[in-house]
Amino acid sequence: MSAFHRAIRTLGTTALAVAPLAVPAAAPLAAASPLLHTPVGHVQGARPFFLHTHGRNATTSSTNWGGYAAHGSTYTSVSASWVQPAVDCSKGSGYSSFWVGLDGYDSNSVEQTGTEADCSGGSAIYSSWYEMYPAYPVNYSNTVRPGDSFTATVNYLGSNRYQLVLTDSTRGWTKTTTKTQSGLSRASAEIIAEAPSSSSGVLPLSDFVKVNFTGSKVNGSALGNTSWDSIDIVDSSGATQATTSSLSGGTNFSITWKKLN
Repeated sequence: MSAFHRAIRTLGTTALAVAPLAVPAAAPLAAASPLLHTPVGHVQGARPFFLHTHGRNATTSSTNWGGYAAHGSTYTSVSASWVQPAVDCSKGSGYSSFWVGLDGYDSNSVEQTGTEADCSGGSAIYSSWYEMYPAYPVNYSNTVRPGDSFTATVNYLGSNRYQLVLTDSTRGWTKTTTKTQSGLSRASAEIIAEAPSSSSGVLPLSDFVKVNFTGSKVNGSALGNTSWDSIDIVDSSGATQATTSSLSGGTNFSITWKKLN
């Protein structure tokens, strides 16, 4: 099962309100409570809190998000490509997701789509999904395997309409979802690797070794042309879980796993 992600969860946040998610029958979770796909560990009704203040082209830390967030403007599109990582389940249960989205960094909604790589009961579970937080995530039934090449795009189409597109070019499938939702600020755009959450907080980050994001664009331009923050994942004591590299060519970067909680 995937988690209900997407709004940054960091130190100092309060309890997370959760509800069961729909998941494939073949993907049981070892966690006692349901997983959540949320915006960076989303805290109901509150903005995310950070270990370090975020600003223009700064490095910050989160207990559930790693990657890049563009902020300081209004955003209408975000896109990136990645190869689905294989997770090492020898270290125990762990959970990870890889996605692009709008909102969730400086706002309380997230419009996003991506993939999942979890370890449950010693087995690796791979899946894909979209989410319009605060609505629950919706899992796609399409097969996902390590090594699959993905491209994801979230577009604002106007008139409160959002288009979320996820393509697995290795297996030849594309899922396009159009949703209507008013009142969203589109205050940020993100390309993220995330440690999902449950009712007990942020879950252990699965060992995905490294994920490489390429062709990262925001509002049709290179991510590096925006006002961005680079985000590392840390645990509640500040110990590093995953690190984000600098941008290469303004569009490419990697996130490297460091340790389980």
